[in-house]
Amino acid sequence: MKITLFILFNLFFSLIYTQEFVGEFNKVRPDSAFENIHVHQISSNVNSTTFAIWVKRKVKIHKHENHVENIYITQGEGRFHLGATTYHVEPGDLIIVPKNTWHGIEVTSTIPLRVISIQSPEFVGKDRVLKN
Repeated sequence: MKITLFILFNLFFSLIYTQEFVGEFNKVRPDSAFENIHVHQISSNVNSTTFAIWVKRKVKIHKHENHVENIYITQGEGRFHLGATTYHVEPGDLIIVPKNTWHGIEVTSTIPLRVISIQSPEFVGKDRVLKN
């Protein structure tokens, strides 16, 4: 009986807290014109949040006190600052940002940078700290 209740409990919460996405990522577009950064949430649950993010100029140096962030570049190029090192990034590059690590990007391409960002655990907007 306890096992059945446990399974039902987990099934119920996975249905509530999980958003599904199956489709072509290239068809995900910004909702409207944007000045520098546009963030589109694709999925979120207690374990992780997935975003599509477009950047025209830069993302200021910041860190997440409680999150690991995985960033996959799908379009554009830039200079990615990770800790004390700067990397040239382009489509196909994967960046893994440990929690409490300063990071940001300056776009160097004429087209906006587009990335898939997966933050774990769920991102609720409370642990982003900008560098002075």
